[in-house]
Amino acid sequence: MNARFGVRRGKALAVIALAAIAASIVPGSTAALADEKNIFADNWGVITRNTIGSPVAILRNGPVGSFGVTGPASRPPYGTGSLGIEVANNSTTLTPPSEKVDFGNERDFYGDPVLGLTKVGFHVFQTSENIGYGGPTNMPNIRFEIDPNMTTGDNYSTMVWTPPASPVVDRWSPYLDATTSGTWFLTGNETSCTQATPCTFAQLKASFTGSIAPPTILTVAVGKGRDNMWTGAIDGLRINRNIYDFEADGVKTRLQLFG
Repeated sequence: MNARFGVRRGKALAVIALAAIAASIVPGSTAALADEKNIFADNWGVITRNTIGSPVAILRNGPVGSFGVTGPASRPPYGTGSLGIEVANNSTTLTPPSEKVDFGNERDFYGDPVLGLTKVGFHVFQTSENIGYGGPTNMPNIRFEIDPNMTTGDNYSTMVWTPPASPVVDRWSPYLDATTSGTWFLTGNETSCTQATPCTFAQLKASFTGSIAPPTILTVAVGKGRDNMWTGAIDGLRINRNIYDFEADGVKTRLQLFG
């Protein structure tokens, strides 16, 4: 390859290499997962088959409040936007009557190993009103639809993280680490980690011991319901080394190099 514009070949290759590294870490870039799979912004959205009622899950600017709150906690932790979520309680003719919404990705995590999850969590904008609707733990969830592979023909469960109460309200929370806080359960009672007897993240992973094959991920989502009314926002969903930055113009992938 000939060097052009007065740049020698060696320098040109060095510039290309540096540009590739920079593109992997600047905000808004599409970085690879630890397994080098690309995550595409167009594959994020409301998971329609998991949505009940008329809830809202929309990429938006802000929120930048509440009034009187200043400093970093007044703005989304990444960029200028977030995922706004609104669900109602007694709003449908179903049982229970509350709404449910999942916003996630049904394609890019398909087949990834459940036991390969090492970092999971997000930031949340919790309000005092939400606490009034359902208490301090009235919070959104992270949900992984999975193939648990515990027995032959056991091909579906949802792995749900129930966060602890946010340490702050009416502003953005610090990072809530799903591997060290809150509890997890599986919806199909495949293991001892059930909704009635939830587990820590470490206990959840250990509960798959004895499966006929390693459990695999089907989809990834954040959402709320079906329980209490909730209006708030989520940003900075982390899955292993990638942080998913929810912005009004789409979902950006940021590579977390350390931690």
